[in-house]
Amino acid sequence: MNTLADLWSKLAALPRPTLAELFAGDGAARVDALSGRIELGGESGGILFDWSKTHLDQAVLAGFGELADAMDFAGMRAKLFSGEIVNPTEGRAADHATLRGTGDPAKVEEAMALIERMGMLVEAIHQGALGEIEHLIHIGIGGSALGPALGVDALSRDLSYCDVHVVSNIDGVALEQAFAACDPAKTLIAVASKTFTTIETMTNAESALKWLRDNGVSDPGGRVIALTAAPEKAVEWGVDETRILPFQESVGGRYSIWSSIGFPIAMAVGMEDFRSMLAGAQAVDEHFRDTDGTANLVLRAAFADLYYTHVRGCQTRAVFAYDERLGLFPDYLQQLEMESNGKRVTSAGAPVDGPTAPITWGGVGTDAQHAVFQLLHQGTHLIPVDFIASVAPGDELDPAHHRILLTNCFAQGAALMAGGNMSADGEDPARAFPGDRPSATILCDDLDAATLGALIAFHEHRTFASAVLMGINPFDQFGVELGKKMAKDIEAGGAQFDASTEALLKAAGLS
Repeated sequence: MNTLADLWSKLAALPRPTLAELFAGDGAARVDALSGRIELGGESGGILFDWSKTHLDQAVLAGFGELADAMDFAGMRAKLFSGEIVNPTEGRAADHATLRGTGDPAKVEEAMALIERMGMLVEAIHQGALGEIEHLIHIGIGGSALGPALGVDALSRDLSYCDVHVVSNIDGVALEQAFAACDPAKTLIAVASKTFTTIETMTNAESALKWLRDNGVSDPGGRVIALTAAPEKAVEWGVDETRILPFQESVGGRYSIWSSIGFPIAMAVGMEDFRSMLAGAQAVDEHFRDTDGTANLVLRAAFADLYYTHVRGCQTRAVFAYDERLGLFPDYLQQLEMESNGKRVTSAGAPVDGPTAPITWGGVGTDAQHAVFQLLHQGTHLIPVDFIASVAPGDELDPAHHRILLTNCFAQGAALMAGGNMSADGEDPARAFPGDRPSATILCDDLDAATLGALIAFHEHRTFASAVLMGINPFDQFGVELGKKMAKDIEAGGAQFDASTEALLKAAGLS
């Protein structure tokens, strides 16, 4: 029987044909073999996932298939969807899929009831139950802010029921900027914290209440909506029980956009769009749960990710959205992927053997072409790239805008693969492009609420699949705890630090 080390060694020893060689002969057959669609239903169409410009071939896929079997990928996937413990360090399930209707029936029923409760409050606010509300300041951090910010930015450009400002930074400049854009007499405050103890969030929330009070709002506490898995803490803080929207403890912060943490999205675009977002995610859930082997598009993406990190030694993965509405998507993926899989021990607590998560980064096309693509094309780093685009435009301007956008997107992938020399004689090394640089393309029929939900769910499951194949736990996140503890020690006073930190504290007047 092959050990895990043997399976990785086998993958590393496979031949490494270039992309040009992989496309030689019947390139169309390769595209068919390494592309696939997930249909979302209704007017949303679907999403095409094209991994043909990566170095995946049948031998690599077969090797990773053996690894998936050895790591009991099918069994771990079944545990995820049945609500069993998949977060061993905290002894929890990971129930985010139940929030969109997939998984253990009892947990799905509970999740749907909580979403219905949120929907009733959103509709009541839109109908004037809390007075004239034009603004919402949403206060959170991490997953409690990145998801809402992405959803609001992506979906509310055409129509917004409410002006939403997402504030995460403890830097008071961020909160003051939101205050300046809002009329306190027409503003709600949403406080999003799983534990309702996060120091940055609660400090910002106190300042928001003071702002309301200082500007003549007689009952500032009545303007607060709490989004939390610890409703008793929200009550202790002073939030009325009728304005607390809870979610399950078994839903991690960076997987919580589907819960009441999505309240600002629903406030901005309405519950119908929010439910469409859930439905799009559910379509991906069903594909991921029900499709086996390399036909599983999510698992195929994970195979490529691990091939480049473990076999080719790539330390980063770039994501470029050729759609202004997805400008925050790379930021969202940074937390999802790096906080989930940036680990140094296995699920059993043993040191990992080899790399785990790559550094995820990216930007928006075509801006990024004039900022970072020099390194992608001619630099010494091998960096896999994901391109994301929509066939349907998000604007009503001259179609030339969207045509140029898409042609640039597709041309970048083609150029990374083909390479060439731009000089007249084809000999100038400064104008040479080595090519053989991998990319994948995610092409949406349209970018609506269902599509956004599907894109997020795809990457959630991609992250989980990679974690299973590496034997790590993607659902805990202790990496921020040490720095937070030290910050509290500084606040409390009396703690001793290294000479550099002591000098910085003195220079800033903090000691």
